[in-house]
Amino acid sequence: MNAFDTWLTIALMTVATILTRSSFFFTGNAVKLPPRLQHALRYAPAAAMAAIVVPDLVLDGSALSLSWTNPKLVAGIGAAAFFLLTRHLLGTIVTGMALFTVLRLIW
Repeated sequence: MNAFDTWLTIALMTVATILTRSSFFFTGNAVKLPPRLQHALRYAPAAAMAAIVVPDLVLDGSALSLSWTNPKLVAGIGAAAFFLLTRHLLGTIVTGMALFTVLRLIW
């Protein structure tokens, strides 16, 4: 692949990205999503966050670690319990990080 091919690929990918991401702005209100799809899309941020966080909690290196000696998993469970009880996001972060730090120092 020469330099021209590389720059052409970058340019075309830029155009494709701009067109696909701005298509809803170009069409305005002409495109209406079905209510069921709108409802399903409300769960997309939570699903993306879970897909990022859960592997980090349950994997130790490349091995699955579901034991109580996994400080990340125990701190994540504690933070989730704190959030379910209080619904306070900043407190959840502080609680999870404090639990993780204490457990990491103990184990």
